[in-house]
Amino acid sequence: MVSSPEGAPAGPATPGTGVPPQETTGSPARRLLGVPRQRRRPARTGSGPDAAARDAGTLAFVESPVQLLNVLEWAYTAKATALTVVVLSPHDPMTRGQLRRMAELARDEGHTVRWEEARGGPTAPMRTVGGLTPLLRRARRIVIGDPFSRYVQLLLTLTRARDLVVVDDGTATMEFISQLAHGERLVRWHRNGSGRGARDLVFAPFSATARRRLTPEPEGGRRTVGLFSSMPVEAPPGVEVTPNDFAWTRVRFGPPRLTRAADIVGTSLVETGVVDADRYLAAVGTLARTHGATRYFAHRKESAEKLRRLVAETGLEIVRPDLPLELIARRGPIGRLIVSFPSTVVHTLPLALRGTEVKVAVCDIDPEWLTAHASPRAQGFLDGVTGTARDVQRLPFTPRVAAG
Repeated sequence: MVSSPEGAPAGPATPGTGVPPQETTGSPARRLLGVPRQRRRPARTGSGPDAAARDAGTLAFVESPVQLLNVLEWAYTAKATALTVVVLSPHDPMTRGQLRRMAELARDEGHTVRWEEARGGPTAPMRTVGGLTPLLRRARRIVIGDPFSRYVQLLLTLTRARDLVVVDDGTATMEFISQLAHGERLVRWHRNGSGRGARDLVFAPFSATARRRLTPEPEGGRRTVGLFSSMPVEAPPGVEVTPNDFAWTRVRFGPPRLTRAADIVGTSLVETGVVDADRYLAAVGTLARTHGATRYFAHRKESAEKLRRLVAETGLEIVRPDLPLELIARRGPIGRLIVSFPSTVVHTLPLALRGTEVKVAVCDIDPEWLTAHASPRAQGFLDGVTGTARDVQRLPFTPRVAAG
């Protein structure tokens, strides 16, 4: 069975405006009880004409729902009341749907949302960059969610902003900080090979410029670089780190109603070519039987074919959330135990669910599950994600899990 929570309908819009287009991804099954409803917002300190004028010069770029969630968390912590959020919309329908719902929440917070069909054809990048250039020239502060994005790296070369802030893009933040500290090229951890194809070579000058912009200046410099993160990172000297404890999520939503069964959180490790599909499905089935799980919260990038196999082989109910899992879990209903593989949520869910009785457990990835195409860095990175998670129960690999 597949559940897919629906967002509120949105009207038609043109690229570059504040209302994203409605997605058509098929008729969803029953609505999942647990799509967050916001509480009444309390008065915020630091607001008023002066603060609004200051924050009007803040420009945020996001390409995923988690990035937008973390921009809202940053804005709440920084008391930024009037920033402009630019959504560089991807193609994937599930990602677009979640972004649409997150954009509604951002507008509810008083922020301006500019939806860009940044990948809508061969001329879209030129049109998008041209339309954003005036905003980039005026911005005093830039907030980005994905420093690995070529789009974002290109846009960083066009701004004169002296304040740069990086918010979490999940566990990729850990790899970004490591590469920044060692002066390495910005390359996603799951990419295999040298990363020196024709497109990489053409884009290399923009990437190098962006990396310099993201590198803090010596003490006393005019440019600042900040990191807003819930990840366990050791930032290089000069990068100011602000912890993200999901205060906005906890204030706005919940607490959740808890169910008796466990829930499993899916990952896209199969889709990215890191983990073998058969091994993954066998492990999910074993975890479901061992912990009494009934629902599987699918990652937005998981393929429909894999999810159909999972239903047939495990009997789990597949839930496709229309918002990041931190918000869905905070509102509930949610299981008293949430089981995940190494992923962002083993770091974020304990924070979002602080003060509740929900426990989060993480199952290690055995090296034998990795595909021949997996990056040589994959096992070490996944082990690091699991080993640094706080307030979670460890479920180490066992032969029983391997066998399914």
